Amino acid sequence: MSLRICILETDILRPELVDQYQGYGRMFEQLFAQQPVAAEFSVYNVVEGHYPPDSEKFDAYLVTGSKADSFGSDPWIQTLKEYLLERYKRGDKLLGICFGHQLLALLLGGKAERAEQGWGVGVHSYRLENKPEWMSPALDELQLLISHQDQVTRLPEKATLLASSDFCPIGAYHIEDQVLCFQGHPEFVHDYSRALLDLRQQHLGEEIYQQGVDSLKHSQQGSAVAEWMMRFVAQGRESKA
Repeated sequence: MSLRICILETDILRPELVDQYQGYGRMFEQLFAQQPVAAEFSVYNVVEGHYPPDSEKFDAYLVTGSKADSFGSDPWIQTLKEYLLERYKRGDKLLGICFGHQLLALLLGGKAERAEQGWGVGVHSYRLENKPEWMSPALDELQLLISHQDQVTRLPEKATLLASSDFCPIGAYHIEDQVLCFQGHPEFVHDYSRALLDLRQQHLGEEIYQQGVDSLKHSQQGSAVAEWMMRFVAQGRESKA
């Protein structure tokens, strides 16, 4: 039986990128189609106020990345926080990427803020600090495409650190068998990352922009992270995984 995943899309792509990439929900669907655990997806754009009906049951809820700040006061962010806290209290599994990683940390007692390290862009390498059984395929280190200027700076109380680097000490974490989050973007592809860099070149400054562009010669392991996420969700359930 396929896992049922609700993707809570927390951004609307820039007009220049919509034709090719559509949205983060679609990018995640394409990513997860490449991994071996059977899953189906429903996408709801929460910026536009869309949420699944209460009658819909999912095995997990995935919160995507966003250009918004996780610590922002936008009404849609407050609504999302209330929704996620209710899901957490009900025992639902929650997955977070970038903005979602930071928002869930904030919501569950950690801290997220503008990072003094500045912008992180391009391909980034993390050390793996813990390797639970569901992190299959096994890796010695993790490389992901990133695009962020905010970071989680304190983990929630029950969280276990999974990945870190000198630039981003809290790169991934999980909370028991219920919450799994990554700062990097497994759904990004190199072309999308390059397009973002080009659009933000002036904002980033030439040095950071060029570092990001140069890093794109390295591969990334988003497909492995996608498999980890689905194996995490499948734990303890009847699954062909």
